[in-house]
Amino acid sequence: MSFESLLGISVVAGFVGAMSGMGGGVVLIPALTLLGMDIKHAIAISIVSVIATSSGSASAYVRDGITNLKVGMFLEMFTIVGAIVGAAITLVSAQEPLFIMFGVVLLGSWLTLLMRHSEGWRPVVNQDGFTKWLQLEGQYYDKASNETISYKAKRAYFGGPLMFGAGLIAGLLGIGAGALKVLIHDLVMGLPPKVSTTTSNLIIGVTALAGTSVYLAAGMIDPALAAPVIIGIVVGAFLGTRLLVRLTNRSVSLFFLIILGVLGIEMTARGIGWIK
Repeated sequence: MSFESLLGISVVAGFVGAMSGMGGGVVLIPALTLLGMDIKHAIAISIVSVIATSSGSASAYVRDGITNLKVGMFLEMFTIVGAIVGAAITLVSAQEPLFIMFGVVLLGSWLTLLMRHSEGWRPVVNQDGFTKWLQLEGQYYDKASNETISYKAKRAYFGGPLMFGAGLIAGLLGIGAGALKVLIHDLVMGLPPKVSTTTSNLIIGVTALAGTSVYLAAGMIDPALAAPVIIGIVVGAFLGTRLLVRLTNRSVSLFFLIILGVLGIEMTARGIGWIK
């Protein structure tokens, strides 16, 4: 696999990862496996790229004041443990179930978000006591609407345990599990779409770092392949962050839906054997 092809694929993956909050793995893993790489090594390289995606985009979002650091730091405690467990499971798993699980996770996320897409974001009015105690709230200036958006999170007592599951999927599939994290932020904790996406970008880097340690110890990460991937991911993530802050919340959600649907169908079909 040439340096140029890996670099090009990685730029696209980084762009999509930063725009959707999912991490570049949702594009990178399908692309690498289509080019002939076995899925376990693709997962190992992908999870390294997720760190690069987070590094390339999270800092910009923090600077713009959209990312909620308190929410991110609270939920990271759960995702780290999940990622280590998930990566350990992948090392002893067969390849076909990984393809199917990858697709099912994306399609399940797609269906859930589709059901909520038409409703739009609704601000939390009554914040529960535990979340209020954690002070999980904030505000940011929205360039698309030219107004300051204030919001409060809710149900942090559900968000934390669910994030363990998201971390488990992240380590298992090397995708950052940004899709699940965004849904937890949106559907469970009531965060605005842009805050969900940007806070997910912060969390996925820490989660991926935990999972990477397992794959690195198993000798599954090739530095010669990882180098162009990391460069491309950082470039793509930078481009994605520049565009996201100028889009409406509805546009971000629609972009998220399209990517999830297409890749979920493709990976499920490959796991079943419909696509070779």
